[in-house]
Amino acid sequence: MKKDVMIVTGAGQISMAIARRTGFGKKIILGDRNIKNAETTAEIMNNAGFDVEPFEMDLSSRESIRAMIAKAQEFGEIRYLINGAGVSPSQAPVEAILKVDLYGTAVLLEEVGKVIAEGGSGVTISSQSGWRMPQLTPEQDRQLAMTPAEELLDLEILKPENIKDTLHAYQLAKRCNEKRVMYECIRWGERGARLNDIAPGIIVTPLAVDEFNGPRGDFYRNMFAKCPAGRPGTADEMANIAELLMSDAGAFITGSTFLADGGATASYYYGPLQPKE
Repeated sequence: MKKDVMIVTGAGQISMAIARRTGFGKKIILGDRNIKNAETTAEIMNNAGFDVEPFEMDLSSRESIRAMIAKAQEFGEIRYLINGAGVSPSQAPVEAILKVDLYGTAVLLEEVGKVIAEGGSGVTISSQSGWRMPQLTPEQDRQLAMTPAEELLDLEILKPENIKDTLHAYQLAKRCNEKRVMYECIRWGERGARLNDIAPGIIVTPLAVDEFNGPRGDFYRNMFAKCPAGRPGTADEMANIAELLMSDAGAFITGSTFLADGGATASYYYGPLQPKE
């Protein structure tokens, strides 16, 4: 018996939480650049009754993304996508952040959008960071949304001399993710499928621990201490949102970004996290 197929990228805590919440009864292809991470997560989930196949996948490579899609199609129609792959400002240089988080996500949404089954749905993970950068012009937002993926990194806004540091690169990448979801949801809609985005705040994951221990650690600890929620979030709370977006209860939601940061962005603009002038 063929099952509905779910592609999951990034063998991290958020991807696994969403896959556990929504992936029961489905064939899950779990792609990660580090195959050991994918194999470890697959073993945990398979021992809990899921059907997960690990796959070595590099999000920065269109060829690798296509190979993962071809593998998934061996098991049936691709009906679901969870994209949690990416690198953080403390983990990678500017070039890698743009190639993986920005370009890679654009390619993934495009390629899966070519084959997604009718009634399918996808969720990609961006970040609150895209909400805290200076406003872009309408034309810059349009460029991030609509520029062919192979030309994205040639945009003036993304040239090395126009990027301050890895955090700025990450913010641009996540802003691009959200605009790309708006653009690609139209093409997904032509196939009868939906696509949305979740922009988490500080979620306790190994990636977040890297940030806590990195050069901006004090900044991040201060952020969740002074946000209305007064704490970081959990991967399971992101899965709560994804469950809505990927289910029939979210049938009228597509092309949207759900900011889930405990109010940190609100506090950044209008509360105690406002930058001092």
